[in-house]
Amino acid sequence: MNQLQITPGSANVFADLGFDRQEAQNLLLHSQTMMVISQWFEDSGLTQAAAAKTLGLTQPRRNHLLKGKIAEFILDALVNLATCAGMRVGLTIRLMVGVKAKAAKTGKVVSVGQRQSA
Repeated sequence: MNQLQITPGSANVFADLGFDRQEAQNLLLHSQTMMVISQWFEDSGLTQAAAAKTLGLTQPRRNHLLKGKIAEFILDALVNLATCAGMRVGLTIRLMVGVKAKAAKTGKVVSVGQRQSA
């Protein structure tokens, strides 16, 4: 009988699906913000129409949001919706250990957290 091979996932399902690092991170931020706003819709106790009006959304836009249509929203718009819902939105940025990046001037590959020699 064939054994099932299990590969541990990362903290980003989009990276696990094969998206490049930048796109995977962007999609993750989009989806996390959309999930929080969708949860607000459920928890608000408002009718769908009233909740959409509170956020300044049309019914079709509300439907796109609740169906998770990431491509329909830019991150700025999602931040604005979360703010209208009374949420405080923040962004935490941390260095990713072991990630290689190209220096803009020299094109030399450097490790994140290392200084480039002058």
